[in-house]
Amino acid sequence: QVQLVESGGGLVQPGGSLRLSCAGFGSIFGVYEMAWYRQAPGKQRELVAFITSDGTTHYADSVKGRFTISRDNVKNTAYLQMNSLKPEDTAVYYCNSMSYWGKGTLVTVSS
Repeated sequence: QVQLVESGGGLVQPGGSLRLSCAGFGSIFGVYEMAWYRQAPGKQRELVAFITSDGTTHYADSVKGRFTISRDNVKNTAYLQMNSLKPEDTAVYYCNSMSYWGKGTLVTVSS
């Protein structure tokens, strides 16, 4: 059974940084694409970034230049480094691989 477990969310001031982690259990982690999505209150879930098994990355326009996705296939973990955070980045952030989803971690950007 595959499990994805996110961590690293919290409250941060505008302009601050957070690093989210997604630990994968029970899968051949390095084989598949990993992605981060987010869902803000009252809005649809949206793709933030993904990374392929060979390290190719893609970002939503709203986070380009501020967020960085990476993965460590030895540790079975994906990361999302978030810098220059804005209030509009406030959302629950979800890790995804194939049809599997984590339960999410809340990021709140507020002064």
